[in-house]
Amino acid sequence: MRSLMRKSLLEEEWSPDEEPERFDVQEFEREAKQVVKDFSVSLSRELRIEDDVSNQKETRGKQKRRTNTGSNIPDHLLPRVAIVGRPNVGKSALFNRLVGGNKAIVVDEPGVTRDRLYGRSYWGDYEFMVVDTGGVLTISKSQDDVMEELAISTTIGMEGIPLASREAAVARMPSMVERQATVAVEESSVIIFLVDGQAGLTAADIEIGDWLRKNYSHKSIFLAVNKCESPRKGLMQASEFWALGYSPIPISAISGSGTGELLDSVCSQLKKLEETENHIEEYVPAIAIVGRPNVGKSSILNSLVGEDRTIVSPISGTTRDAIDTEFTGSDGQKFRLIDTAGIRKRAAVASSGSTTEALSVNRAFRAVRRSDVVALVIEAMACITEQDFKIAERIEKEGKGCLIVVNKWDTIPNKNQQTAMHYEEDVRGKLRILNWAPIVYSTAIQGHSVEKIIVAASMVEKERSRRLSTAILNQVVREAVAFKAPPRTRGGKRGRVYYCTQAAIRPPTFVFFVNDSKLFPETYRRYMEKQLRSSAGFTGTPIRLLWRSRRKVEKDEDGLLLRKQMKRPQYRQS
Repeated sequence: MRSLMRKSLLEEEWSPDEEPERFDVQEFEREAKQVVKDFSVSLSRELRIEDDVSNQKETRGKQKRRTNTGSNIPDHLLPRVAIVGRPNVGKSALFNRLVGGNKAIVVDEPGVTRDRLYGRSYWGDYEFMVVDTGGVLTISKSQDDVMEELAISTTIGMEGIPLASREAAVARMPSMVERQATVAVEESSVIIFLVDGQAGLTAADIEIGDWLRKNYSHKSIFLAVNKCESPRKGLMQASEFWALGYSPIPISAISGSGTGELLDSVCSQLKKLEETENHIEEYVPAIAIVGRPNVGKSSILNSLVGEDRTIVSPISGTTRDAIDTEFTGSDGQKFRLIDTAGIRKRAAVASSGSTTEALSVNRAFRAVRRSDVVALVIEAMACITEQDFKIAERIEKEGKGCLIVVNKWDTIPNKNQQTAMHYEEDVRGKLRILNWAPIVYSTAIQGHSVEKIIVAASMVEKERSRRLSTAILNQVVREAVAFKAPPRTRGGKRGRVYYCTQAAIRPPTFVFFVNDSKLFPETYRRYMEKQLRSSAGFTGTPIRLLWRSRRKVEKDEDGLLLRKQMKRPQYRQS
């Protein structure tokens, strides 16, 4: 079959008076893999997120990431260690120190972390999950003081929301943050109670200590005194915290001093899990939920997992970190869901002057990069904006599978059988770059049709991982060329397709070996992609067509083909 396919395209292209030229198919296949590798490197450079002021601040004190030598034990089987404390004591900085890297947003302002954030860590022969939490507030403070401490705005990003609903949402925020922290404490076997050694003992620390002692005395609790940069002063700073009834351990989350002693104490209370074959997990696709602020991303996540995994509020920018959650569908398929912060225009983020929001948007784009499928959420009653199109462009460039989720579908009045059809036409027209993405209509806050999101995402992932046989692929290409031949140039030259192969999946990537890639204009490349989709499917995933100019060859005395030169490859995606 391979030998037949090796000649089929050639024999149709050469004129009768020319001797058909033969090509080494195995050499083509090896070359195609190298073409894809070179293209991936080139695209990675192009898509590198620009270093802005916020990103520079984030990386300025960047820690060296540990080399992961951990086991294949699934996350849900590992023991958990929760970090709790009042706002702005350095919980996220300690979290980053323990897991390695900058997974949590660290800014010198209170109330940055709100949802639970999980990260895998290890120390010696022990491996465990670390849980970062929002600052635990206290009932002794007035509502106004709490709002001021958390820097929660009642106006920015809340336009169009009635004043009563706005004030109610703001009033609920502290209790929602505390609820997330409480869940983290309850599911953990070890608790790190973090305090600020520079600020000294406060009434909030005393209340949190009493709360832990009263409700969680059966758990192992370690008191870590953070911001003790000097070992000598650290002992003095930590001494006053004996009043809390725990043995204080002076540490510095930024420099790492004292964290070894802390980890020794933590691991002494953990059960060591042995890695077995039953623990090894298979590939789990990741689904990133992205979109503009307040379109219902967190509501979708909570509705899918059946719990308040993330805080849902009309307050713009409620979600800050990218929140990973394991999820198992009704058919047993496992997914990793990633809730992200709302992505506003870069100019709007810059004008707000919020470092936290800039870092949140950066995390959202990183979530797209490490995902397999992206659920682009838009609000049914809101018009599709330029920002939606820019997010769609990023998804397509990253090569991720995609489905468009039209949330809050219940807000559309007077719906009938034609409503969805007209709405889809409008979406397709404004998001032409994602014309291959399926559309799902849902009302997440009521749990309506959210299961269709997982069904569509599962289908998209299968299409993104599908591979066409070379025989079928070349047959589709041959029929496409026969139906519409490449255009001739003014000089009479015409492009010729010699061989095509699928060199990669996720996304499906096809390499076309042609006489000269410059002879195939963009319109013809789009035509070829359309023919591939109509014949082979690939719903919900971008496909990449790379065009490689053929090698010029000459024959030696024994009639063997020798490589003479190669034209510069064209990496432009179609």
